[in-house]
Amino acid sequence: MRWPKGLDGLCYGGDYNPEQWPEEVWHEDVRLMREAGVNLVSLGVFSWARLEPAEGVHDFGWLDRVLDLLHEGGIRVNLATPTASPPPWFSLAHPDALTVTAGGSRLTHGSRDTYCVAAPPYRAACARIARALAERYADHPALAMWHVHNEYGTWCHCDHVAAAFRAWLRRRHGALEALNDAWTTAFWSQHYSAWEQVMPPRATQYLPNPSQVLDFRRFLSDEMLDHFREQKAILRELTPDVPVTTNFVFGDWVPVDQWKWAQEVDLVAIDHYPGENPPEETAFAADLARGWARGRPWLLMEQAVVTYTGPRMVAKRPGEITRLSLSHVARGSRGVMFFQWRASRGGAELWHNGMVPHAGPDSRIFREIRDLGALLPTLAEACEAPVTATAAILWDTEAGWALQSPGFPSTEVNYLDAVRQAHRVLYRHGVTADMVHPSADLSSYDLVIVPSLYLVSDETAAGLRRYAETGPGTLLVSFLSGIADEHARIRLGGYPGALRDLLGIRVEEFHPIGDPVTLDTGDTASVWTEHVHLAGAEALARYPDGTPAITRHGRALYLSTRLDDDAYARLLGLGPAVTVETVRRGDRLFVINHGDEEREIPGSLLLPPGGYAVVGIPGGSPAIPPSETM
Repeated sequence: MRWPKGLDGLCYGGDYNPEQWPEEVWHEDVRLMREAGVNLVSLGVFSWARLEPAEGVHDFGWLDRVLDLLHEGGIRVNLATPTASPPPWFSLAHPDALTVTAGGSRLTHGSRDTYCVAAPPYRAACARIARALAERYADHPALAMWHVHNEYGTWCHCDHVAAAFRAWLRRRHGALEALNDAWTTAFWSQHYSAWEQVMPPRATQYLPNPSQVLDFRRFLSDEMLDHFREQKAILRELTPDVPVTTNFVFGDWVPVDQWKWAQEVDLVAIDHYPGENPPEETAFAADLARGWARGRPWLLMEQAVVTYTGPRMVAKRPGEITRLSLSHVARGSRGVMFFQWRASRGGAELWHNGMVPHAGPDSRIFREIRDLGALLPTLAEACEAPVTATAAILWDTEAGWALQSPGFPSTEVNYLDAVRQAHRVLYRHGVTADMVHPSADLSSYDLVIVPSLYLVSDETAAGLRRYAETGPGTLLVSFLSGIADEHARIRLGGYPGALRDLLGIRVEEFHPIGDPVTLDTGDTASVWTEHVHLAGAEALARYPDGTPAITRHGRALYLSTRLDDDAYARLLGLGPAVTVETVRRGDRLFVINHGDEEREIPGSLLLPPGGYAVVGIPGGSPAIPPSETM
């Protein structure tokens, strides 16, 4: 575990882009940062064109002055390698390093992330700028940690990628015949007789090979990780005591296996921009980050002072910035960071507001930023204890990728929706859940939920069987779990494949549905149904035709359909829904009221609308007094 020296307590700050502003603004920035309690900023994330205006020609003078100014103000720096956005001169000199889409179009410079991570000229240029930064600032007292790249996730399908993909496949599968077997290339005459025939899954006439698509996402994750490792090695060589991280971005489109990456960073860092339901989405993202970190430090590296709802960018309600920040801290974050410090005057994200908005410091947003900065140091002691979680939800990045394969029986099935529902139901009933990898030790949990874990290895099946036989609590497995092996090949003999014996059932057919149906319990089933045969299990609920819908086999439950949230909670035997968010850490309880009504919290304390408190356990005496109405 590595944590920046001199950054005790909780980090507070955000992305700082001084190159966008006249130098006289920098002094005001530092003054306002001190006023707001900022102690850490991410610097230089998108400054490659300013740092290297021509190939091999560096201009560090402005960055020298910024770092010195921040150090004088007592503010530490998370210094970035700016490799997520190559400068125009690079793209003109190396057009083969520009991104190529699956359809074969080569993109042009004009946005961020326009590069091919497998292109040798790009990799060489990244290593050069990383080394130049490390050589210059290795001993600068403001340097707290390194921030490699930004939000890895750029796809490319060019010839550089094709060559790297084939090399990766050779390492993964060995012989070409093993690849043909794993990809079932006998189907549609796709059998490969030479490695040179293997390509990335580019645009094609009809459905691509799902195993090829899955392996390509695995490859992209590993290729980007190699890019990270190259820079990390340079930074570690020149600054062995400075932690190195990158910021994870989350979404179905991201070809990054965060479980694997989390073992390579010194601290897990995430960017999170919630949408329609910020409190629930924030809790979900924070619990995911804590799961990826596996007991090590993690940090909320980016969030916004606005909410993105799809068609609209909505200002957060008064107090919401604080409440959502506290939710991250309660669930394990070692601080609160934003994108960005000062809202930009121009550029593609000029409406992406900042800690200092366009209105300036005389604004509601900055006053709340300043108040949050004063609050965070008072929470440091309460954050020393680990988060207490009694439930586990299995989360597997690769299973989610596999369920996105084209040609699936229903386009309405979504892995992320299944996982979010499990987490949402627990959240609404006051149960804190750990998000765990399928290989994790489950023996300490009172409840384990396995939502639509499509890919299941023999080892994962054995771990779930051990929990069902010897674990202390209930195992809930939902539909589309255990269906395929790690190559996305269907396990034969009846669904759910690897988990049939554990669950005491055999599923003969899938029946995706449009209109909901009513079970004999009165609950509504939607999206998906199955023809389930009992093979040792008992039926807890049945479809209208009398076939089992929900079954129990010992401590293992099987859910062959989608229930609404209330029915899901009843199946798990959860108590009444809670009206405030609660997270326990040691002998402290973080309590956050996201609602519009006053609520009573442990210890007979009244929490105003939008209020929060940290209360002691036992006894209920407040460690952090309840806030006033926000």
